[in-house]
Amino acid sequence: MTTNNIIEIKDLVKRYKKADKNAVDGITLEVKEGEFFAFLGPNGAGKTTTISMLTTTLSKTSGSITIAGYDTEKESAKVRQNVGIIFQNPSLDMNLTAEENIRFHSILYGIYPFALTFSLMPKAYQERVEELAEVLALGKEIFKPIKSFSGGMKRKLEIIRSLMHKPKVLFLDEPTVGLDPLSRKNLWEYLVEVRKTQKTTIFLTTHYLDEAEGADRICVINHGKIVALGTPTKIKQELIEEYIEIDTKDRKKLKEELTKKKIDFKGDGPFIIELKDSEAHRILKTIDTNLNHINIHTPTLEEAYLEIISEEDKENENNNEGSKQ
Repeated sequence: MTTNNIIEIKDLVKRYKKADKNAVDGITLEVKEGEFFAFLGPNGAGKTTTISMLTTTLSKTSGSITIAGYDTEKESAKVRQNVGIIFQNPSLDMNLTAEENIRFHSILYGIYPFALTFSLMPKAYQERVEELAEVLALGKEIFKPIKSFSGGMKRKLEIIRSLMHKPKVLFLDEPTVGLDPLSRKNLWEYLVEVRKTQKTTIFLTTHYLDEAEGADRICVINHGKIVALGTPTKIKQELIEEYIEIDTKDRKKLKEELTKKKIDFKGDGPFIIELKDSEAHRILKTIDTNLNHINIHTPTLEEAYLEIISEEDKENENNNEGSKQ
C-alpha cells in the first residue's frame, strides 16, 4: 500500500451474469488515511456494487482492491477487522435485544470474548456500549428488544454496532436515513471527533448532499464510471458560476449604467452579474443606481452534482444514438 493511502482501487470492474455492460467499469481511486470521502451518484450508477466489493460482500470481475494494506479477496478476514459498515438496509436480529445484537457482533469480530450477559462482559465493552448509546441518544433503550424499536432507533443501533471495534475505515451507506435532526447532528459531531482522535477514514454515500459538503473530496460515479473527482469547492467552481442578482425600481436606468460601466450582465431585471474573479463588494460599490434587491448566489454541491449527472446522461445518450446509426 502506498504511504497514507488506506484504500487503493485499480481498474475495478464488475459485470453481472447476463448483463450487457459493466456495473462498475474500470474505476481507479485512492483514499487517504483519515480522509472524509464522499461517493455520490444516482440510483443504478454503481455505488452500492462498488461498496459491496470494497467491504468483501461481493466478488470483483477484475482489478484490485486493498484496504489498510490487505487484499479484499485474498485477505478478506483482515479487511473486515479494519472496517465498519452501515448498510442502507438493516441487518439486525429481531429476536434479540439491542445490546445482544451489539454483543454477538463484537464476539463474531473477535473484539471481545463470549459472555452470557452484559454484566459479565469486560468493563471496556460495557463502557463502549454506554458511550455510544449516549452519543446517539438510545440510553437505557439499548437493553430493550429490537421488536419495540422504530426505524430511526434501529438505524442508531446499526451505527453503534459498526463503531464498536474502532474501525480504520467506516463505510456509511445512507447512514442518517430515518434519523431525527438532533440524532443526525449528534452522529456527525461524533464522527468528526472520531476522525480527529482516531484517524478514522469515512467513506460516505448519501442522498443528503449537505452531508457531503464537509467532505475532503467527492467522487461522482455514473454508469459505472467516475465522472468527477475533487474537493467540493473545486467541483462547484468548475461547474457553477457564482453571481450577484440585483434589481431596482428604475430598471432602464440600471441597465444603462451597467452598460456604460462595461459590467457584463444577463436579463432585463432582475439582472445577473457573474462574479468570476471579481468580488461582489467591489462591483456593488461601483453601482450608483438605488437597488431594492441584492442576492449573492453561492454555488451549492447539489447544483454541481445535478449539472454533472445531467451532462453525463446527455453524453451517454448521444453515444448510444451514435452506436445505433
